[in-house]
Amino acid sequence: MEQIIINIMEQVGYLGVFLLIAIENIFPPIPSEVILVFGGFMTTYTSLNIPIMILAATLGSLLGAIVLYYIGKIFNKERLKRIVNGKIGKVLRLKASDIEKADKWFDTKGNKTVFFCRFIPIVRSLISIPAGMSEMPMQKFLLYTILGSLIWNTVLIIVGSIVGDKWETIVGYLDNFSNIILIILVIIFVVAMYYWFVIRKKKQSKKA
Repeated sequence: MEQIIINIMEQVGYLGVFLLIAIENIFPPIPSEVILVFGGFMTTYTSLNIPIMILAATLGSLLGAIVLYYIGKIFNKERLKRIVNGKIGKVLRLKASDIEKADKWFDTKGNKTVFFCRFIPIVRSLISIPAGMSEMPMQKFLLYTILGSLIWNTVLIIVGSIVGDKWETIVGYLDNFSNIILIILVIIFVVAMYYWFVIRKKKQSKKA
């Protein structure tokens, strides 16, 4: 995967960065860290420069985020409520009111969530879906997506230009960080499922 990314970037430069980052936003397993840090390194031995590299990466991030936003918008709150009102909802013990609560939470915390999640591996991409599902205003979504992505892209590209041919070492550190985040997310998911299916069920049984 890493070698394929490098080959594409070396062959088509800015366009490669733009397309790869856009795809990475839609398919999180593709490592943006490699694209950005190596992109920074490329500015040290090619005619590519940092500002345009950052611009290409940020536009790619924006395109990928918009695609996921509209996927979320298509799979909207009302459809989700209809699903939980059926058999799936009974199995998962979800109610339409739970969807409403989640939607209201995103209405109040969505701006900060979209911005800060741009710095978290995996979540950085997926956060666009609930933003679309909650019908977050497009202007706000674009603003916070651009700001968050711009900071993330700028930092990694500049780091790549500073460390030069040692860029793979930095990517290794970032991979470890991504793995830690993934483990934390799995733990959070397991705890949430335990609460939802065990603790919540016990509380409902006591009320009954």
